[in-house]
Amino acid sequence: MLQLSADQCRHLRSLAHHLNPVVMIGSNGLTESVMREIAINLDAHELIKIRVLGDDREARVQYMEQICVELEACPVQHLGKLLLIFRPSNTDKPKILLPKQKKVAK
Repeated sequence: MLQLSADQCRHLRSLAHHLNPVVMIGSNGLTESVMREIAINLDAHELIKIRVLGDDREARVQYMEQICVELEACPVQHLGKLLLIFRPSNTDKPKILLPKQKKVAK
């Protein structure tokens, strides 16, 4: 799973501010069709918001982890019932350019 720096997460959060959720996870949880829809939207947009219906915070944390592991995506933010997920495009022309990670001196 790709790791994002704090600067990269901040950049992605600023880009996602105006986005509407493109996928909703309902009472049936992460079904195969929901995962397929998330994958399709990640391919199309790279950065997506997912709305989770229900009040179980632990379930939302598990959903985010499962999505990121199975779809090789990056968790950006979990805010209330919204999950923000990023997966860079595997094409030659990414839609979103991330800030470069700063080198850490040892």
